Amino acid sequence: MNDTTQQSSLWNNHDYNTSNTTTISITNGNHQKSYWRYTKWIRVIPFLLIDCIAVIFLQWAVNLSNTAGAIWEFFYQTVTVPNRIILLNLLILAIIHLTIITLFNRLWWGSALFLTLIAIISVADRIKVEVRNQTILPSDLSFVSSGDGNSLLSFIPSGCTYLITIIGIFIILFWVIAFLLTEQDNDHGRLFHKNTSVGNKKLVHQCIRVISQGLLIALAVGTLVSFTKTLGTSGEWGNTIAEAFNDNPALWDSVVDAQYNGTLISFLRLVHVTIMGEPANYSQATIESIAKEYTELADSINETRTQQLTNMNVIAILSESYSDPLRVPGITLNKDPMPYIRSLSKTATTGLMLSSGYGGGTANLEYQELTGLSMANFNASLTSPYQQLVPQEKWTPSFNQLWNTYASGSLGFHPYLGSLYQRETNYRNKFDFQHFWTLDGPEYINTIACTTKIDQDPYVSDQCAYDSVLNTIEKETSGTRFYQLETMQNHMPYNEYYSHNPYIVTATNGQALSTAEKEQIKTYVDGLSYTDKAVQEFLTQLNKINKPITVIWYGDHLPGIYSTAAANSKNMIALHETNYFIWSNKASYVIDNGKLPASESAYTSPNFFMAEAAEQTNSKVSPYLAFLTQLHTQIAAIEPAIADTQQTWNSLPAGEALYLNSSGQQITTNMLTSEDKTLLEQYKLIQYDITCGKNYLKSLGFMDLPETSQTTIHN
Repeated sequence: MNDTTQQSSLWNNHDYNTSNTTTISITNGNHQKSYWRYTKWIRVIPFLLIDCIAVIFLQWAVNLSNTAGAIWEFFYQTVTVPNRIILLNLLILAIIHLTIITLFNRLWWGSALFLTLIAIISVADRIKVEVRNQTILPSDLSFVSSGDGNSLLSFIPSGCTYLITIIGIFIILFWVIAFLLTEQDNDHGRLFHKNTSVGNKKLVHQCIRVISQGLLIALAVGTLVSFTKTLGTSGEWGNTIAEAFNDNPALWDSVVDAQYNGTLISFLRLVHVTIMGEPANYSQATIESIAKEYTELADSINETRTQQLTNMNVIAILSESYSDPLRVPGITLNKDPMPYIRSLSKTATTGLMLSSGYGGGTANLEYQELTGLSMANFNASLTSPYQQLVPQEKWTPSFNQLWNTYASGSLGFHPYLGSLYQRETNYRNKFDFQHFWTLDGPEYINTIACTTKIDQDPYVSDQCAYDSVLNTIEKETSGTRFYQLETMQNHMPYNEYYSHNPYIVTATNGQALSTAEKEQIKTYVDGLSYTDKAVQEFLTQLNKINKPITVIWYGDHLPGIYSTAAANSKNMIALHETNYFIWSNKASYVIDNGKLPASESAYTSPNFFMAEAAEQTNSKVSPYLAFLTQLHTQIAAIEPAIADTQQTWNSLPAGEALYLNSSGQQITTNMLTSEDKTLLEQYKLIQYDITCGKNYLKSLGFMDLPETSQTTIHN
């Protein structure tokens, strides 16, 4: 007779001691065994304790330094801040925990399984954070679904044996404790009692138990799935609940997000996000019609164009936080920090770029520049395509890939951490950059060569970043490439980094600037002057190279230091306009005067850069570039609705998209012409098909440059 059967028969015979002790003695002949006696609801205490242990494991995974202090702070912030995000993590873990123990109808064995899974996930997460400074993401699960075990094992460094051994000991300990607790539990940890009735009564009881288990599991799983599906979409119940628990997404860095908001919530927010609503007329026939229309337009444009875009080197440079401080309302300086860049208006295409960010959102501008897509078309909940969209995409066409197809390839540079915004994985796996240099580069990413800084500035200088690109170009003996660079020198904060700062900041228009605001602006402006000199030296050196080179250069957003100007809503558009230029060296062929007329270039947004570069160099276009060229002639700049606060990662501001005409004036929706509306609808259809539709455009040659006698260059 097994123990369970023995116990049942003993209970039926009522051969037990019911004293007021905490144990129950059950006798079978000469054998007597003591079990705990307790109210079933007391199990809530160990249940919650186990969930707390799970949180500790998950937070241990993402806090490599001062681990104990960081975990304590994560718990303690519920009292001190107060920040209730830990309670949300505990609640979701409790739902998962409850599902497992209900499924097996065993508290202790189910809890051991739950903690085992958490421990395995935690050690995997910690290894990834150590190796790549990035947490496990939903996109990583593709390794599991594809059955590519070798790829998974390749991420495990040789020095992790000790860590894995310790976790193995913990897992064994979980199961030993579960065994002991089960043996001492008078009901063996069952949530639903074993019925000792016979006949129909037993059958009815079993049916009730199975139905109860099924309903509880369905409720738990349904709640978890619904929460996960709505967590990443603003206005949905999951997102609203998370905000009520003080969830504050940090989508620029998955590790930071996990540290502050909990590893579990950080992971779940990326599982599902509403990308775009499906356009009403989306179909294969509609997409084919658009492709045909712009293939014909491309043919027409290309009749008068003589150059090939990929026959030249193109360098796209995102200059961190660069913008003209003299354009900020209420501020004046004693001297101009950007005389050289200002002078480029005589020899290059220059103007103002409408930015979707203020004080943040760098990668969103970079994404628009690389893809030609617009943040204005996405759902407001999609605040960071690099994290929420690109890793899950089946097809991610980007302009750099033209050089992979028709020339020598594309290279990326970023003098900071490759893990930020998931650049490293996106550049390699989605955009198909052949190499990417950063400060923390293993494998396909190598450490960037130049790391010089200016005075006390904690970031690599722009001069150094430009030299890294320049040295690579000079080493190329043949072929052409696309180069992507994101600088860091002028990144916040601005803490009096530079000695002998000559700038004086003065308030105008009767405004009063605080001392702190003035000091931040002063440091920032001096950084801009260093950038101005670096740009001059860089372009001078490029002019000496006997290869066609075109530079697309732009500031991504203003720094979030203009609190006085930002307090006035009338300044919002001005605080979302940065500087840009498109410059070609002497070895390049360009249109008359080497620049586009002001009517076509005074205002733009980053999605139009490649179309502008093609026009400036008289280069032939793909149907996609033909579409962007046509759209840019109608609407100069497009970005989502803007707000007077720094970039938020909960959702983009509500309201209609911001459109500017060629004079920089806002075009409201009721001012759009029928042609404007048609183009914008076509834009949404194109973007939907690429990002979350059925990718009809992929087989229609929409991204392809025209066939020419150009020889394809292979690496």
